[in-house]
Amino acid sequence: MNAAELGLFVSVFLACAVEAVEALTIVMAVGTARSWRSALTGVGAATLALAGLVVALGTALTSLPLDELRILIGVLLLLFGLQWLRKAILRAAGLKALHDERKAYDDESAAARAAHRPLGGFDAYSFAVSFKGVLLEGLEVALIVVTFGAGTAPGGHGQHRVALAAAAAGVAVALVVAAGFAVRAPLARVPENTMKFTVGVMLCSFGIFWAAEGAGASWPGGEASLLGIITVLLGGSVLAVLALRRGVPRQLRRYPPP
Repeated sequence: MNAAELGLFVSVFLACAVEAVEALTIVMAVGTARSWRSALTGVGAATLALAGLVVALGTALTSLPLDELRILIGVLLLLFGLQWLRKAILRAAGLKALHDERKAYDDESAAARAAHRPLGGFDAYSFAVSFKGVLLEGLEVALIVVTFGAGTAPGGHGQHRVALAAAAAGVAVALVVAAGFAVRAPLARVPENTMKFTVGVMLCSFGIFWAAEGAGASWPGGEASLLGIITVLLGGSVLAVLALRRGVPRQLRRYPPP
């Protein structure tokens, strides 16, 4: 595994871990408050839908000409990365409240208990909430898996990297689920914002790299130049956090807006 593939694996793993933590909170809330069987059925249905999406998009993307593929993937990764990085910077600077898994769990549990209960054995509410939660949280990760896997250097490694990205996502989901059911509580202590900050930097770095290559640019050192792009983006993001913190009143730091 070279440096680019390691960066791909780490990026997909962290992105999937973050989304898996949030999806797990939803599933645990409705499963505990209402019906585990119906909630897990919703999880299975959403997982199948996401797997089908990965296969379909992966096949479509890898059939495009390489330069057009890299530009498209670079733009998509930049859009995803800037969204993650913007929120992470605002949270790190105290301008946006950190995501609270315990509060999300309590809110979801309260809504589940208040909803109408069916007379039969199947609970449509638990199924629908779990299906929607897993599908929405997993949709962005599925797109990241496909784009990371398809955006490859010449040599026919596209399918290999799709498999590598899918493996990273699978490992992340397995670890999060195992941890959640081991503690039987939402994973409120996971450093989500640090993980989102890292993912944002990585997505933007790969996006810049592949978009520039698709446009005809030649990076010195090839994929090794990704380390330089990551370093520059990370340094700039940290400076942005420090600059924003200087202008944030102390009271706002203690009680940032959601």
